[in-house]
Amino acid sequence: MKKYCTQLFFTLIVSSSLFAQKLTFTHQDTLRGSITPEREWWDVTYYHLDISVSPNEKTIRGKNTIQYKVLQPKQVLQIDLQPPLIINKVIQNGKELQVNNEGNAHFITLIKDQIVGHINSIDVYYQGKPHEAKNAPWDGGISWKKDSNDNPFIASSCQGLGASIWWPNKDHMYDEVDSLLISVTVPKELINVSNGRLRKTEKHNNTTTYHWFVSNPINNYGVNINIGDYAHFSETYTGENGDLDMDYYVLKDNLEKAKEHFKDAPKMMKAFEHWFGPYPFYEDSFKLVEVPYLGMEHQSSVTYGNKYQNGYLGRDLSGTGWGLKFDFIIIHESGHEWFANNITYKDAADMWIHEGFTAYSENLFLDYYYGKEASADYVIGTRKNIRNDKPIIGPYNVNKEGSSDMYYKGANMLHTLRQLVEDDEKWRHILRGLNKTFYHKTVTTQDIEDYLCQQTGIDLTAFFNQYLRDIRIPTLEYKIKNKILSYRWIDIVHDFDMPIQVIIDDKEQWIQPTNKWQTKAVNSNKTTIVINRNFYINTLRTPQ
Repeated sequence: MKKYCTQLFFTLIVSSSLFAQKLTFTHQDTLRGSITPEREWWDVTYYHLDISVSPNEKTIRGKNTIQYKVLQPKQVLQIDLQPPLIINKVIQNGKELQVNNEGNAHFITLIKDQIVGHINSIDVYYQGKPHEAKNAPWDGGISWKKDSNDNPFIASSCQGLGASIWWPNKDHMYDEVDSLLISVTVPKELINVSNGRLRKTEKHNNTTTYHWFVSNPINNYGVNINIGDYAHFSETYTGENGDLDMDYYVLKDNLEKAKEHFKDAPKMMKAFEHWFGPYPFYEDSFKLVEVPYLGMEHQSSVTYGNKYQNGYLGRDLSGTGWGLKFDFIIIHESGHEWFANNITYKDAADMWIHEGFTAYSENLFLDYYYGKEASADYVIGTRKNIRNDKPIIGPYNVNKEGSSDMYYKGANMLHTLRQLVEDDEKWRHILRGLNKTFYHKTVTTQDIEDYLCQQTGIDLTAFFNQYLRDIRIPTLEYKIKNKILSYRWIDIVHDFDMPIQVIIDDKEQWIQPTNKWQTKAVNSNKTTIVINRNFYINTLRTPQ
């Protein structure tokens, strides 16, 4: 592989185009997934989401104050809110504004001149019964459940489907709000837990309002409400950036077992600060919050529903036994604080940046506590979950992710890249550098590729084209005749020439196949070629 970076991405263009041609998208997909003219001219700076939640009626009512900076002098602004929720009115400077509805997108005509550099705001009033999640967190919406004592147990989850499924906002990942106040009024016997820190509570006759403030940039789907009959306990973790408040909210009946089981949380923090750098949201604390679904990576308010079991609902996704050494949801969803919440994709097509790195974090957790071979066992064990059905990167500008292989194919791609770097301390420095370089930023795949290319000193263009944009697994084809080993890559993209580590005649060595046959003398026609298992490839020995 070349020791420099190149900007030749023809394969990216072709692969993405062919994949997109197989799918059908609507105008609504474009309005949701692209940076429309009605989005690009303003930068969202602050939200105050102020709502009342009625468990019995399954309704939400309230308003979102949206503060923004004018980047271009335009007069029509797009806000997103999905039916059956409705916008009642939009107010700016005391005047009600005209709203033209186009499905999930609502175009607001402003009266006041929008002057570049000015900070303005609008109040969006809304109400209704939000979409009820049937299989959270995969289908998204609000989960209206009851706990074992028949108390309301309610939570939001909306990755993919979009935060506009339950509150009005600029629902595109490219523009994260700089800070957020979320005020939630619930029946007085319940508690609401949201992102950030609890600023204050206000008690009324029959309700209580909880005011949570997020001081860091946050993506829309990371904003959440969690409502239940909660008990609270906490601890202070001494981390790389000082003391970190770690708070836990669980159903009261689960308090004692949570105190024992959640010991994985500080263990997670220690391992991930080692590998990825300081937790990115010290100002907003870290929370684990019990919910009536499996879990989700809501920023500084990670939700938990793994039933106090190790593994994934008690199962080891790797089949090696190592997956039962930790609670999958605590480790995986918390890993997203670095990859999803700190570093956030701009377009859903690049969701692998969230899921590939975070799936990879699972075996780095094992690496930290159980060693390199244990972590390798785990990530290699997850290969059985890879389908190679479609590219990991999806089509752009239509809010569509790629293959679910982004999880474990993504993790094995990164594990393979670690082998190419060779130096584990350098690899750790690269991962920490990612979180420092892209701290609180939205990124593209290209940003990540360029960074890794630069930091490794290797041209990884074909490497990423192979694993992210192609469904074939590179196959090392080889044969031995007259004590000559012949080998080459097949099932590869243009210019793929990844070196691999092998054992030939009991000698560990590197070879660098290409798409052309290469030869090497060996001791015998019966020589066995042992491929380093840490490389995610196939092998094919052809007859002599």
